Amino acid sequence: MSVVELSEPRDGVTVITMNRPDKLNAMTGELVHALHDAFDVVTKDRGSRVVILTGAGRGFCAGLDLGGYGSDSARDGLGPVPAGFAVQQEIAALIPHMRAVRQPIIAAVNGPAAGGGFALVLGSDIRLAARSAKFNAAFVRIGLSACDIGTSWLLPRIVGVARAQELMLTGRVFDSAEAERIGLVVETVDDDSLFEAAMVKADLVIRNAPMGVWLTKEAMWSALERPSRGDARLPRTPGARLSVALSAPDPGRRLAPMVALEQEYGTPYHLTVDEYFAWQRTQEVRQMRYA
Repeated sequence: MSVVELSEPRDGVTVITMNRPDKLNAMTGELVHALHDAFDVVTKDRGSRVVILTGAGRGFCAGLDLGGYGSDSARDGLGPVPAGFAVQQEIAALIPHMRAVRQPIIAAVNGPAAGGGFALVLGSDIRLAARSAKFNAAFVRIGLSACDIGTSWLLPRIVGVARAQELMLTGRVFDSAEAERIGLVVETVDDDSLFEAAMVKADLVIRNAPMGVWLTKEAMWSALERPSRGDARLPRTPGARLSVALSAPDPGRRLAPMVALEQEYGTPYHLTVDEYFAWQRTQEVRQMRYA
């Protein structure tokens, strides 16, 4: 039995299920590696339009398994401190990996989401919770920094600085009703309705053009990463660069060469903004799939 399972309940929807229900899907090396592999699989799947991330049993993810992370040849020969940092880097890499997945990720939080599990919720694009769900930045409760795995970057941007500071410094557990009230999740539903609610959100996303959804996700994340609109640094990916260029105030601005987009979509890659929209109107954009 795999510790992470992939399923397709309908065309265009991929469900990633963390599958250690007896341990509330706590993170081990095997589970973290399997999550990375799952994200690689779905981002290459041309038929997948939306990803739903959830947990098996009564928990979403309880964070690091304090019973042991497991062995890994990459850490062989390392002392306890370097080995600990290697584990931390491996888990923390999940968040930028989720950001790099082209499809929107819907977190369907079906129970406790603590520590690293809490971070997976924050790293998702849309967050839904069952009424039984509970959350906390658990790291500080075991003598570690609550800033781990991207929490200190993501949480203030989602719920605001003041609330983030209180939640991270106390490490207190809060329920789904409070999570909805402070904006951490967009909707709270009965436990037996959670998957249906996630599918409704997935269907709404699928109604939109694949390219438009991808560009929107890229631009949203890039906007969070840039200190201001006037920042000279361009986003790292072609999709994000295109989105930023299309939002430029000068409609005659020339886009940088977009070789990757040309290869994937057959897009002419030296376009003005006006030319781009004229080109887009002539294409069957809604029929495109991810490359």
